[in-house]
Amino acid sequence: MPAFFRKFRKRRAKGSDPFEEIMKLKTKLVIAFMTLMILSTLFTTVAVHTFAPREIGEYQQLYLLVVFMTAALLIYWIYRTVSVPLAKLQRGARNIKEGNLDFEIKSETDDEIGQLCRDFEEMRLRLKANAEDKIAYDRENKELISNISHDLKTPITAIKGYVEGIMDGVADTPEKMDRYIKTIYNKANEMDLLINELTLYSKIDTNRIPYNFTTISARQYFGDCADDLSLELDAKGVEFTYRNYVETDSKVIVDPEQLRRVINNIVTNSLKYMDKPAGKITMSLKDVGDFIQVELGDNGKGIAAKDLPYIFNRFYRTDASRNSSKGGSGIGLSIVQKIVEEHGGKIWATSEDGVGTTMYFVIRKYQEVPLDE
Repeated sequence: MPAFFRKFRKRRAKGSDPFEEIMKLKTKLVIAFMTLMILSTLFTTVAVHTFAPREIGEYQQLYLLVVFMTAALLIYWIYRTVSVPLAKLQRGARNIKEGNLDFEIKSETDDEIGQLCRDFEEMRLRLKANAEDKIAYDRENKELISNISHDLKTPITAIKGYVEGIMDGVADTPEKMDRYIKTIYNKANEMDLLINELTLYSKIDTNRIPYNFTTISARQYFGDCADDLSLELDAKGVEFTYRNYVETDSKVIVDPEQLRRVINNIVTNSLKYMDKPAGKITMSLKDVGDFIQVELGDNGKGIAAKDLPYIFNRFYRTDASRNSSKGGSGIGLSIVQKIVEEHGGKIWATSEDGVGTTMYFVIRKYQEVPLDE
């Protein structure tokens, strides 16, 4: 009862009819039935004890009139309780049918019909959210197809041109022929990378990445990655520096192939936007409590402060990366973020425009738990 009165006072303070809002539809029907029964009993008792037999006929007419008016008022009361919210629901259903989800159904009562209105409003909000997600998803897919189509067209055009040169006899020396064939091979590799990236993206989007986790030494694994990077970057004329600040060897649970993809994607992104004649890439390994932190830095053109919060979003491209000469599908860093997060880690970046960018990601250390825990 105290809860009832608190709700009663709250409704009254708002200036609305507390009885209209608190009572359930079933309660209203019971009240209507009991009112008619009580009136019938009351009038019958009064008639028997008050009026003479000859006066009962006139009394019955009055009785029927009062009962009729009371029944009409009660029926209107219940009808209004049902009809007003039903009209709102009907308008809402018509809006949804026409594809309009920008409306609101306010529930003004606390009965069964009011609950139905609240459920309907929740359904509308979910439908609207799903529709907005679908629009965004379709827009991203169109952008992905556009990016991939553009980026595949460039190497295909180059391959076609060099093959035609070979067929027309333009590559008339062994040196030219060797250069043409190497260029064709490199362009084919670019296409293969783009297709692999697209395939991996589709697996990420449906949460079907095949992870093969294993417990390995952090020092050894990241040291091997650094050795591979050193050879690759040296061949491209880029200076590479690796620093290991981990004093005691720690183990991590990772998928070696997927985590290597993270490092390669970050380095590839750095090389893509390298604007210095003497490019530099650095890699550092640090122990930060329960995590191993990897830092990958470059001396490229950097990322503007307005773009930095969005670089891990799917398909996001900064102004610099819209240059067609850079290529790329726009999903490389979103793939990186997904893989790191599914390793239980986190990735972020700092950058200074015109100076360079540093990417950081952390991987949780492996810790043995006693059997009794």
